[in-house]
Amino acid sequence: MWGFGRCVFQGIIRELNQASAGHVKSFSNTACRGTVKVERWWQVPLSQEGRDPKLHPRRHRVYRLVEDSKHSPREKLELILTQTVAKLGGRGDAVSVKKSLGRNKLLPEGLAVYASPENKQLFEEERRVKGKPEERVQTRTGELTVAFLKQCHLEVGMKNNVKYELTKEIVCRTLLRKLALCVPLHALTLPEEPITRRGEYWCEVTVNGIDTVRIPMSVVNFEKPKTRRYKRWLEQNGTGTGTWDTESADPEKEDS
Repeated sequence: MWGFGRCVFQGIIRELNQASAGHVKSFSNTACRGTVKVERWWQVPLSQEGRDPKLHPRRHRVYRLVEDSKHSPREKLELILTQTVAKLGGRGDAVSVKKSLGRNKLLPEGLAVYASPENKQLFEEERRVKGKPEERVQTRTGELTVAFLKQCHLEVGMKNNVKYELTKEIVCRTLLRKLALCVPLHALTLPEEPITRRGEYWCEVTVNGIDTVRIPMSVVNFEKPKTRRYKRWLEQNGTGTGTWDTESADPEKEDS
């Protein structure tokens, strides 16, 4: 009786194993990339010098999970750029990028190096050395600023009822107000002849002491913001004809 029950039990186990083996074949055999850290639940006693520790056959095979890196966020790779890379930075800039981008493109193509203490020291020494402007490399932000300046046109409003001379301070304030550019005085250059009347002129802006861009500049008659809005409203409604006088176009004076 016991022998018959044993045979039946072994047959059931064999069928279950075959069924489970069929299901296992449909799964991927590729191991998950990651590191799992575990430690023994029971500490192993110290052994004598020169001898292997004595492990318990069951107790010292019990482990507990410490860390599963498969579910932890991937850390980025810290690199130092050796050349200007679009949307990342210029030479000497320390950036943090994905490991795939750094190992598959930046490092093999020589666009970056690892941010090791030795490399950091070399780039710091390179920054200390004052080279000629022709030898220095523009930063990524500087390149974007230069490209923006090449597309700009500046209008400076001056009153015509008083004598004036256009100065660097006025142009810098106009650049900040109209183009949102903070330009220091030493980076701005105006024509040698004084600008005392309306007309077409130019101004030059030097970015990081390397690239200089000439911007067309128009000196026009100063208009109040309300006057400009009123003219724009007339143009949008199709009622603007001919030339406009500043005083006659002011809505406040018309209402009074």
